[in-house]
Amino acid sequence: MPLIILLVVVVVVVLFVVGMYNGLVTRRNRIDEAFAQIDVQLKRRHDLIPNLVNAVKGYMNFEQSVLTKVTEARAGAISAGAQGPAAQSAAENQLSGALRSLFAVVENYPELKANQNVMQLQEELSTTENQISFSRQHYNATVLDYNNSIQVVPAVLFAGALGFTKREFFAAEPEAQNVPTVDLNLS
Repeated sequence: MPLIILLVVVVVVVLFVVGMYNGLVTRRNRIDEAFAQIDVQLKRRHDLIPNLVNAVKGYMNFEQSVLTKVTEARAGAISAGAQGPAAQSAAENQLSGALRSLFAVVENYPELKANQNVMQLQEELSTTENQISFSRQHYNATVLDYNNSIQVVPAVLFAGALGFTKREFFAAEPEAQNVPTVDLNLS
């Protein structure tokens, strides 16, 4: 009888560990899928940028430094893709800043603002930026769920031994972290 009880306890423990392991694998795979969705959106943005640069190049004779910064930031963002979420996030944030500078300069050229190709590319980039933002939110929520699941008891007792490690978040742009001060004092 004690042998049967011991066998039942061992089977229950093994089933529990197998279930926990499968749950952690599922969460880890969701992170990989969410990161792949970010990559899809970033690739779309990277593909749109050369078209935008070419469309504005002829109009912006005196603003070549802005175009150079965008081109260099794009190259940096592409190469950072294999370096993990932190490096990729930093490079993408630099690219976002360079694009903001480009759009600010475009505002100084009325004929460029009215150009149909430039307007369409700006709209596509804006849509892509929104999709990137949603993809980042989904990725970060998935990472949070996974990180929580490997850090709570009883999973914390097994997760490290089974090869599950904490994942990095895809950081927000530094400008997005600074909340603007609003002063409605009309005096």
